Amino acid sequence: MTPHDVKPAHEAGRERGRGAHKGQQTRAAILDAALSLAAQMGIEGLSIGALAEVTGMSKSGVFAHFGSREELQISVIREYHERFEEEVFRPAMRQHRGLPRLRALIKNWVSKVATEIDSGCIYISGAVEFDDRPGPVRDALASMVLLWHGALNKAIQQAIDLGHLRADTDPMQMLFEIHGLILSLHHDARFLRSAGAVDRARVAFERVVQYYAQGAPHPLFPNAAPTGAAPV
Repeated sequence: MTPHDVKPAHEAGRERGRGAHKGQQTRAAILDAALSLAAQMGIEGLSIGALAEVTGMSKSGVFAHFGSREELQISVIREYHERFEEEVFRPAMRQHRGLPRLRALIKNWVSKVATEIDSGCIYISGAVEFDDRPGPVRDALASMVLLWHGALNKAIQQAIDLGHLRADTDPMQMLFEIHGLILSLHHDARFLRSAGAVDRARVAFERVVQYYAQGAPHPLFPNAAPTGAAPV
């Protein structure tokens, strides 16, 4: 090797940077394919071999990005959660605290479920798959769901503190009821193919809100809500 064969440090650095960027792009493409596959086959249907087939990569190429089937499954759960936050949680944070923010969170959640009627919600389908299967995959899924529940619980508590909901409101009970209507929406829209499931979920949420806001110091209700179709 001659001095001319040695690349300057800045050129070598650029090459390493390009390589790292390409690796990130490849990993993102694999995760896209994995999310689509999980929507069709469930988290348990994910495997290094299945992803290699749908992406046109070698098994060793997919393995290099995740290391194991379990790590692949956990990475898909985390990626789904990141996208869930991007679509549901973060836009709602632009609303004022209290009922405006809580309503935005639920509106976005209902919309998310509505767009997943054909593909299914990984949080819900994953719970069915792993409810009785302890291990790291179940733990990862449960931790993501609990993070979301924590955000909802905080929004409910803020609505109580601001006087939008009664002081005696139990945040966990209200959250339980809201989660129940989301599960009903998923069941009726996806399994029964009920055309009115989304509207019923929105009406159900407003009934929950009105129950807990009754007698509150400063309740906030939508103006001119159409009969039978209260907006979220």
